[in-house]
Parts: sequence; structure tokens; C-alpha cells
Amino acid sequence: MAAITAETFNEMIRLVPLAHHLGIRADSLKRGEARLVMPFGPGLSRPVNVVSGPALMTLADVALWAVVLSAIGPIEMAVTTSMTTNFLRKAEGCDIIAEARLLKLGRRLAVGAMEMVDAGSDEMVAYATGSYAIP
Repeated sequence: MAAITAETFNEMIRLVPLAHHLGIRADSLKRGEARLVMPFGPGLSRPVNVVSGPALMTLADVALWAVVLSAIGPIEMAVTTSMTTNFLRKAEGCDIIAEARLLKLGRRLAVGAMEMVDAGSDEMVAYATGSYAIP
């Protein structure tokens, strides 16, 4: 069972202007697992109707935040300490789904992995790993 619900996490996202502006929302949260959706819109794309890298990296960071909070609860000061994103293929004009999982949870550091998938084709468009500091 997750330490917070998807609904609680979605309320928290409203306090993060960039994530809220991009329309990112948690679809489901289980302890150590999170599924988020970022709807496609003109604010996400490059001039060629492809989802931009910064939008994908924002989704990865928010998904990591969600998966960490699914294990530790609503601790607002848990913050990113590192993030590596690999872009695998372009995501053309569609929603992006992020599937995140917790790889390790320590007392002061959490490590997770995020797969970002093009909802229109189910193709993975990016893969990220990152860590969060836990206060």
C-alpha cells in the first residue's frame, strides 16, 4: 500500500507551477511504483510537433518524486540530487506515460528508474534514473 494516494499527490502537484502547467498527473500510485500521465499540448512541443526534451525530463523528475513519496509519505522537502535521461526516439504529438519504480530506499537517499512511453504507440521514448535526498 502506498504511503500517499494518487489524489493526494495530484493535490501536491498543484503547488509545483511547472508540473501543474504541463498538466502532469498521477494515474496510480502503489508503494514503490507510480504511473503518471503528461497530456500532449502546444506547450510541450518543439516546432516540429515533437515532445521536447525538457518536458520529458520534467515528467521523469515528477515521476521520481511520486514514487519516493509513495514509500515515505508526503514529505515536501524530499528533493532531486541527480537525474540522467536517455532519449530513445521522438514522441510525436501524443500523451506521454511515465512508469516509475523505486530501486533502493535508504534513510537519506532514494534511487528510482522511470520509463516514458508514447501513449499512441506504446514505444519507449526515454528512460531516466535519478536519486532523491530524504530530509
